[in-house]
Amino acid sequence: MSRKALVVLMVAVPLIAAGRNLFQAKLSQEKKILHALNRLTFGPRPGDVERVRRAGIKPWVDQQLHPERIPQNPALEAKLKPLESIRMSAREMAESYPPPQVIRAVAEGRGPMPSDPEKRKNLEQLAERFKARRQMAQGTPTERRPFQQALAGLSLQQQRALRAGTPEERIDMFFRLPADRQSALIEVMPQDGRRAVMARAPTELRRKLIASTVPQELIAHDLLEAKLYRAVYSSRQLEEVLVDFWYNHFNVYLDKGADRYLVTSYERDAIRPHVLGKFHELARATAEHPAMLFYLDNWQSVDPNAAARLGRRKAQPKNLRGLNENYARELLELHTLGVDGGYTQKDVVEVARCFTGWTIRDPRGGAGFYFNSQMHDPGEKTVLGVKIPGGGGVEDGLKVLDIVASHPSTARFVSRKLAQRFVADDPPASLVDKMAKTFTRTGGDLREVMRTMLVSPEFFSQGAWRAKVKSPLEMVASAVRALDAEVSFAYGLANQIAQLGQPLYRKEEPTGYYDTSEEWVSTTSLLNRMNFAQALAAGTMPGVKAEVARLGDDPGKIARTLLLVEPSAQTRAAIEKALVESEKTTPNLALVAGLVLGSPDFQRR
Repeated sequence: MSRKALVVLMVAVPLIAAGRNLFQAKLSQEKKILHALNRLTFGPRPGDVERVRRAGIKPWVDQQLHPERIPQNPALEAKLKPLESIRMSAREMAESYPPPQVIRAVAEGRGPMPSDPEKRKNLEQLAERFKARRQMAQGTPTERRPFQQALAGLSLQQQRALRAGTPEERIDMFFRLPADRQSALIEVMPQDGRRAVMARAPTELRRKLIASTVPQELIAHDLLEAKLYRAVYSSRQLEEVLVDFWYNHFNVYLDKGADRYLVTSYERDAIRPHVLGKFHELARATAEHPAMLFYLDNWQSVDPNAAARLGRRKAQPKNLRGLNENYARELLELHTLGVDGGYTQKDVVEVARCFTGWTIRDPRGGAGFYFNSQMHDPGEKTVLGVKIPGGGGVEDGLKVLDIVASHPSTARFVSRKLAQRFVADDPPASLVDKMAKTFTRTGGDLREVMRTMLVSPEFFSQGAWRAKVKSPLEMVASAVRALDAEVSFAYGLANQIAQLGQPLYRKEEPTGYYDTSEEWVSTTSLLNRMNFAQALAAGTMPGVKAEVARLGDDPGKIARTLLLVEPSAQTRAAIEKALVESEKTTPNLALVAGLVLGSPDFQRR
């Protein structure tokens, strides 16, 4: 099938439910089950529909609202175990995975060495490798051949596979070698060889490759793999969906300086524990976390009059950072009230004054939040009509969080954003009103706000049925789950999500990714989704093994098994045409499965 035909097929099916009256039309019981699975998980796995049917929708939803009651999948724990950094503090990561500038400084005799003997030895080895690579780059052609020298003593077959084999052949041969040989080869492997192997290397080998050159990158790799493993394997699916939602709501950009070391604990300690707790506690946890303070520059926000007040009138202007409004503005516009929430520019300034002194003792060293009274503006402030007396300290910022977390605009803004994620791009006002009332009545209890939404007639309505388009993360994870595929390493999947337009943890703007269909629907993105689906079903996706044969050999049955509903006429026509064009008497099962997973039917949830 031509690319043009695929685009016509994919954009031909309406993706958004139309008509407000549809939110009053009920779903059948079977559709309710599938709808709940599509919205509260990263997509149903084989057997999930029957499990929900046996348990009952209401008990199953209640269980998902209490993830602590759900035993975790042992397979997930095994997948996460090698990812060491996801359990470390920022300081531990900074010591275990030093950045390039630290390695360079030690190699040049300028950098401080850690006191821990093991970490000191590791840094010394990294510095030696850095010097060796620099010397090799500057040396004669003979001196630039350490990889060839490292192959000495191996058989011709081994050398041929390691030098010019496919990535799979290189990986297979690499793991056949003794451990000492592996270490020697890793240190001198050329960059083109590393790149060829990296995308297909299992976790253990990839960690060795990265740790030998740029260990700091292991932190991002661990984050990405952990997110994919949790999306695919976690028994606590709603919790994972909400962690993704709230991280996006309180977005922090991974690649901004010290945040490379801070984002792991931000998601783990500030977001994850509060996704079904009180909104005020979630907002405070994010406000106090060094990742947010660094990302939006509040750690450098200082009362402009601090120097004069402290008798430092001779301080040079370049050393005076002054008031920074970044966090104050995003707190009001993106985190709480919303752009139309009733605040003014003066409120932004007053909030920024309240948060002066909320800083980080040593961002690059991994130290946490602390309040610096010398940076704080002690004057009287007025925020949203509420007077905050002068002479305060850290409690000024805490008072702001109290004000905005209990504000009616916040109740409505947060409720609408949740409804937009779980119900429809333009959710009905009746539902948002009910959720906002629950938010206000319960003091921002997010579990109860979610419950109000999930038991509402609007949630289980024709207007909500398949009215959302999956994000790249949702599309990739749901395709893997639908095929019941085994993921041996998730780095390749994370790369696919980035290529589809959603690099995880790397949305630079504080808005996060928009949760509406227009964010993801374009000719290019839909074609890329189809290409991914074909690769996944054909078994060419690195690190993922899918048994398509288990779906049977009937194209119609394959489509129904993967979609859990009857395929649309457009999808059936596409399958029939593709099978005719393949000119094979035996149906190409992988082709059929790929067409189904890449179809508009599967892109909607």
